[in-house]
Amino acid sequence: MDILVSTDWLAAELGKPDLCILDASLFLPGTPRDPRAEFEAAHIPGAAFMDLPTLNDPDDPTPGMLPPDTLMTQRAQALGINTDSRVIVYDNSPTHSAARGWWMVRLYGLGASAAILDGGLPKWVAEGRATQSGPVTPAIGNAIARRAPGQVRTKADLIANLASHDAQVLDARGAGRFTGEEAEPRPGMASGHIPGSRNLPSAALFNPDNSMKTGDDLRQLLQDAGIELDRPVITTCGSGVTAAILLAGLEMLGNRDVTLYDGSWSEWGYDPATPKATGSA
Repeated sequence: MDILVSTDWLAAELGKPDLCILDASLFLPGTPRDPRAEFEAAHIPGAAFMDLPTLNDPDDPTPGMLPPDTLMTQRAQALGINTDSRVIVYDNSPTHSAARGWWMVRLYGLGASAAILDGGLPKWVAEGRATQSGPVTPAIGNAIARRAPGQVRTKADLIANLASHDAQVLDARGAGRFTGEEAEPRPGMASGHIPGSRNLPSAALFNPDNSMKTGDDLRQLLQDAGIELDRPVITTCGSGVTAAILLAGLEMLGNRDVTLYDGSWSEWGYDPATPKATGSA
Protein backbone atom coordinates (compact mmCIF):
# COMPACT_ATOMS: atom_id res chain seq x y z
CA MET A 1 0.00 0.00 0.00
CA ASP A 2 1.21 3.52 -0.77
CA ILE A 3 1.92 5.95 2.07
CA LEU A 4 -1.05 8.10 1.00
CA VAL A 5 -4.54 6.94 0.02
CA SER A 6 -7.20 9.23 -1.41
CA THR A 7 -10.64 10.03 -0.05
CA ASP A 8 -12.10 8.42 -3.19
CA TRP A 9 -10.21 5.22 -2.46
CA LEU A 10 -11.33 5.10 1.17
CA ALA A 11 -14.97 5.81 0.28
CA ALA A 12 -14.91 2.80 -2.04
CA GLU A 13 -13.35 0.56 0.64
CA LEU A 14 -15.61 1.47 3.58
CA GLY A 15 -17.17 -1.52 5.27
CA LYS A 16 -14.62 -4.11 4.15
CA PRO A 17 -13.79 -6.43 7.05
CA ASP A 18 -10.01 -6.02 6.89
CA LEU A 19 -10.16 -2.21 6.93
CA CYS A 20 -9.21 -0.52 10.20
CA ILE A 21 -9.64 3.28 10.24
CA LEU A 22 -8.05 5.30 13.04
CA ASP A 23 -8.47 8.94 14.02
CA ALA A 24 -5.07 10.17 15.25
CA SER A 25 -5.97 13.80 15.92
CA LEU A 26 -3.69 15.60 18.37
CA PHE A 27 -3.21 19.28 19.23
CA LEU A 28 -0.29 21.30 20.52
CA PRO A 29 -0.23 22.04 24.28
CA GLY A 30 -2.49 24.96 25.09
CA THR A 31 -4.78 24.49 22.08
CA PRO A 32 -8.40 24.80 23.32
CA ARG A 33 -9.66 21.74 21.46
CA ASP A 34 -10.53 18.24 22.67
CA PRO A 35 -9.69 15.56 20.08
CA ARG A 36 -11.88 12.87 21.65
CA ALA A 37 -14.90 15.18 21.89
CA GLU A 38 -14.43 16.18 18.26
CA PHE A 39 -14.17 12.51 17.24
CA GLU A 40 -17.42 11.71 19.02
CA ALA A 41 -19.09 14.67 17.32
CA ALA A 42 -18.06 13.58 13.83
CA HIS A 43 -15.78 10.88 12.45
CA ILE A 44 -15.38 8.80 9.33
CA PRO A 45 -17.79 5.82 9.42
CA GLY A 46 -16.21 2.80 11.04
CA ALA A 47 -13.30 4.73 12.54
CA ALA A 48 -11.91 4.27 16.05
CA PHE A 49 -10.24 6.93 18.17
CA MET A 50 -6.50 6.28 18.47
CA ASP A 51 -6.09 8.68 21.40
CA LEU A 52 -2.61 9.56 20.22
CA PRO A 53 -2.00 12.10 23.04
CA THR A 54 -2.02 9.23 25.58
CA LEU A 55 -0.20 6.63 23.48
CA ASN A 56 3.20 7.03 25.08
CA ASP A 57 5.58 5.60 27.67
CA PRO A 58 4.09 6.29 31.12
CA ASP A 59 7.50 5.82 32.76
CA ASP A 60 9.33 8.40 30.64
CA PRO A 61 9.05 12.06 31.70
CA THR A 62 9.68 13.32 28.17
CA PRO A 63 6.33 14.11 26.48
CA GLY A 64 5.07 11.65 23.88
CA MET A 65 7.82 9.04 23.96
CA LEU A 66 7.03 5.73 22.30
CA PRO A 67 5.31 3.12 24.51
CA PRO A 68 6.75 -0.32 25.30
CA ASP A 69 5.60 -3.22 23.13
CA THR A 70 3.26 -4.59 25.80
CA LEU A 71 1.34 -1.32 26.09
CA MET A 72 1.26 -0.83 22.33
CA THR A 73 -0.12 -4.36 21.92
CA GLN A 74 -2.91 -3.70 24.44
CA ARG A 75 -3.88 -0.44 22.77
CA ALA A 76 -3.66 -1.86 19.24
CA GLN A 77 -5.94 -4.76 20.12
CA ALA A 78 -8.40 -2.39 21.82
CA LEU A 79 -8.49 -0.41 18.56
CA GLY A 80 -9.49 -3.55 16.67
CA ILE A 81 -6.25 -4.02 14.74
CA ASN A 82 -5.74 -7.55 13.46
CA THR A 83 -2.68 -9.09 11.85
CA ASP A 84 -4.31 -8.82 8.41
CA SER A 85 -5.73 -5.30 8.85
CA ARG A 86 -5.23 -2.56 6.32
CA VAL A 87 -4.81 0.39 8.70
CA ILE A 88 -5.79 3.85 7.47
CA VAL A 89 -4.91 6.78 9.73
CA TYR A 90 -6.38 10.26 9.47
CA ASP A 91 -6.66 13.41 11.57
CA ASN A 92 -8.59 16.63 12.01
CA SER A 93 -5.68 18.69 13.29
CA PRO A 94 -3.53 21.55 12.00
CA THR A 95 -0.50 19.55 13.14
CA HIS A 96 -1.40 16.79 10.61
CA SER A 97 -0.80 14.24 13.36
CA ALA A 98 -1.98 11.27 11.27
CA ALA A 99 1.62 10.87 10.12
CA ARG A 100 2.68 10.09 13.69
CA GLY A 101 -0.08 7.49 14.00
CA TRP A 102 0.87 5.95 10.65
CA TRP A 103 4.54 5.84 11.60
CA MET A 104 3.76 4.14 14.91
CA VAL A 105 1.51 1.52 13.30
CA ARG A 106 4.26 0.70 10.83
CA LEU A 107 7.08 0.89 13.40
CA TYR A 108 5.41 -1.71 15.62
CA GLY A 109 4.47 -3.97 12.69
CA LEU A 110 0.73 -3.69 13.28
CA GLY A 111 -1.61 -5.01 10.62
CA ALA A 112 -0.70 -6.02 7.10
CA SER A 113 -0.22 -2.45 5.81
CA ALA A 114 -0.67 1.15 6.87
CA ALA A 115 -1.41 4.42 5.05
CA ILE A 116 -2.37 8.04 5.70
CA LEU A 117 -5.68 9.39 4.40
CA ASP A 118 -4.57 12.26 2.19
CA GLY A 119 -6.42 15.39 3.26
CA GLY A 120 -7.80 13.81 6.42
CA LEU A 121 -11.21 14.62 7.86
CA PRO A 122 -11.22 18.25 6.58
CA LYS A 123 -11.03 17.08 2.95
CA TRP A 124 -13.50 14.24 3.59
CA VAL A 125 -16.06 16.67 5.01
CA ALA A 126 -15.40 19.34 2.36
CA GLU A 127 -16.30 16.77 -0.29
CA GLY A 128 -19.67 16.18 1.37
CA ARG A 129 -18.95 12.66 2.53
CA ALA A 130 -20.87 11.07 5.40
CA THR A 131 -19.69 11.06 9.01
CA GLN A 132 -20.85 9.30 12.16
CA SER A 133 -21.10 10.52 15.74
CA GLY A 134 -20.82 8.97 19.18
CA PRO A 135 -18.19 6.89 20.98
CA VAL A 136 -16.85 3.73 19.32
CA THR A 137 -15.78 0.45 20.95
CA PRO A 138 -14.23 -1.86 18.32
CA ALA A 139 -14.15 -5.63 18.51
CA ILE A 140 -10.86 -6.70 20.10
CA GLY A 141 -8.12 -7.38 17.57
CA ASN A 142 -5.23 -9.84 17.63
CA ALA A 143 -2.29 -7.70 16.51
CA ILE A 144 1.00 -8.01 18.41
CA ALA A 145 3.31 -4.98 18.61
CA ARG A 146 7.02 -5.54 18.08
CA ARG A 147 8.96 -2.35 17.60
CA ALA A 148 11.35 -2.55 14.67
CA PRO A 149 15.00 -1.87 15.48
CA GLY A 150 17.04 0.92 13.94
CA GLN A 151 14.16 3.27 13.12
CA VAL A 152 14.21 5.53 16.18
CA ARG A 153 17.02 7.89 17.15
CA THR A 154 17.99 8.85 20.69
CA LYS A 155 19.57 11.94 22.22
CA ALA A 156 22.89 10.08 22.33
CA ASP A 157 22.61 9.42 18.59
CA LEU A 158 22.05 13.11 17.90
CA ILE A 159 24.97 14.12 20.11
CA ALA A 160 27.23 11.69 18.25
CA ASN A 161 25.96 13.06 14.95
CA LEU A 162 27.11 16.56 15.93
CA ALA A 163 30.67 15.29 15.48
CA SER A 164 30.24 12.71 12.73
CA HIS A 165 27.73 14.54 10.49
CA ASP A 166 26.75 11.10 9.21
CA ALA A 167 23.12 12.17 8.84
CA GLN A 168 21.38 15.41 7.96
CA VAL A 169 19.00 16.64 10.68
CA LEU A 170 15.73 18.19 9.52
CA ASP A 171 13.46 20.05 11.96
CA ALA A 172 9.70 20.25 11.25
CA ARG A 173 8.87 23.08 13.68
CA GLY A 174 7.82 26.52 12.53
CA ALA A 175 10.58 28.93 11.55
CA GLY A 176 10.11 31.13 14.63
CA ARG A 177 10.57 28.23 17.02
CA PHE A 178 13.57 26.95 15.06
CA THR A 179 15.35 30.32 15.11
CA GLY A 180 14.44 30.94 18.74
CA GLU A 181 12.41 34.05 17.96
CA GLU A 182 9.23 32.37 19.27
CA ALA A 183 8.86 30.73 22.66
CA GLU A 184 8.17 27.02 22.87
CA PRO A 185 4.59 25.99 23.83
CA ARG A 186 5.89 23.99 26.80
CA PRO A 187 6.90 26.20 29.76
CA GLY A 188 10.52 26.22 30.84
CA MET A 189 11.86 24.87 27.55
CA ALA A 190 14.80 26.56 25.83
CA SER A 191 14.33 28.00 22.34
CA GLY A 192 16.39 27.33 19.26
CA HIS A 193 17.48 24.19 17.43
CA ILE A 194 20.01 21.37 17.34
CA PRO A 195 23.27 22.80 15.93
CA GLY A 196 23.74 22.00 12.26
CA SER A 197 20.12 21.10 11.64
CA ARG A 198 17.99 22.40 8.80
CA ASN A 199 14.41 23.64 8.99
CA LEU A 200 11.38 22.72 6.89
CA PRO A 201 8.13 23.63 8.69
CA SER A 202 5.75 20.70 8.24
CA ALA A 203 2.87 23.03 7.33
CA ALA A 204 4.69 23.83 4.07
CA LEU A 205 4.11 20.25 2.88
CA PHE A 206 0.34 20.71 2.55
CA ASN A 207 -1.91 22.14 -0.15
CA PRO A 208 -4.92 24.41 0.55
CA ASP A 209 -7.27 21.39 0.46
CA ASN A 210 -5.22 19.73 3.25
CA SER A 211 -3.70 17.17 0.89
CA MET A 212 0.03 16.58 0.97
CA LYS A 213 2.41 17.90 -1.66
CA THR A 214 4.12 15.24 -3.75
CA GLY A 215 6.57 14.89 -6.61
CA ASP A 216 8.46 17.94 -7.84
CA ASP A 217 6.71 20.31 -5.41
CA LEU A 218 7.82 18.22 -2.44
CA ARG A 219 11.29 17.68 -3.86
CA GLN A 220 11.77 21.42 -4.32
CA LEU A 221 10.80 22.12 -0.70
CA LEU A 222 13.39 19.69 0.59
CA GLN A 223 16.09 20.94 -1.74
CA ASP A 224 15.36 24.54 -0.75
CA ALA A 225 15.79 23.48 2.88
CA GLY A 226 19.28 22.24 2.01
CA ILE A 227 18.56 18.53 2.14
CA GLU A 228 20.40 16.11 -0.13
CA LEU A 229 17.84 13.44 -0.96
CA ASP A 230 20.41 10.67 -1.43
CA ARG A 231 21.90 11.03 2.05
CA PRO A 232 20.63 9.81 5.46
CA VAL A 233 18.19 12.12 7.26
CA ILE A 234 17.08 12.27 10.89
CA THR A 235 13.78 14.12 11.31
CA THR A 236 12.92 16.01 14.48
CA CYS A 237 10.31 18.49 15.73
CA GLY A 238 8.75 19.42 19.08
CA SER A 239 7.77 15.97 20.37
CA GLY A 240 8.12 13.54 17.47
CA VAL A 241 4.74 14.23 15.83
CA THR A 242 5.34 16.52 12.85
CA ALA A 243 8.77 14.91 12.32
CA ALA A 244 6.80 11.94 10.97
CA ILE A 245 5.40 14.16 8.20
CA LEU A 246 8.89 14.93 6.95
CA LEU A 247 9.80 11.24 7.22
CA ALA A 248 6.79 10.29 5.11
CA GLY A 249 7.64 12.95 2.53
CA LEU A 250 11.25 11.83 2.23
CA GLU A 251 10.20 8.22 1.82
CA MET A 252 7.71 9.19 -0.89
CA LEU A 253 10.66 10.66 -2.80
CA GLY A 254 12.60 7.42 -2.51
CA ASN A 255 14.85 8.05 0.50
CA ARG A 256 14.74 4.88 2.61
CA ASP A 257 17.45 6.01 5.02
CA VAL A 258 15.22 8.23 7.17
CA THR A 259 14.90 7.88 10.94
CA LEU A 260 13.07 9.91 13.58
CA TYR A 261 14.37 11.44 16.81
CA ASP A 262 11.53 10.56 19.15
CA GLY A 263 12.55 12.82 22.03
CA SER A 264 12.94 15.77 19.64
CA TRP A 265 13.03 19.28 21.12
CA SER A 266 10.94 18.21 24.13
CA GLU A 267 13.97 16.24 25.27
CA TRP A 268 16.79 18.29 23.77
CA GLY A 269 15.37 21.69 24.76
CA TYR A 270 14.76 20.68 28.37
CA ASP A 271 18.30 19.36 28.88
CA PRO A 272 20.62 22.18 29.99
CA ALA A 273 23.65 20.14 28.88
CA THR A 274 22.72 19.88 25.20
CA PRO A 275 24.15 22.50 22.81
CA LYS A 276 21.58 24.80 21.25
CA ALA A 277 21.75 27.16 18.29
CA THR A 278 19.57 30.11 17.38
CA GLY A 279 19.04 32.00 14.16
CA SER A 280 18.51 30.53 10.71
CA ALA A 281 20.18 27.32 9.54
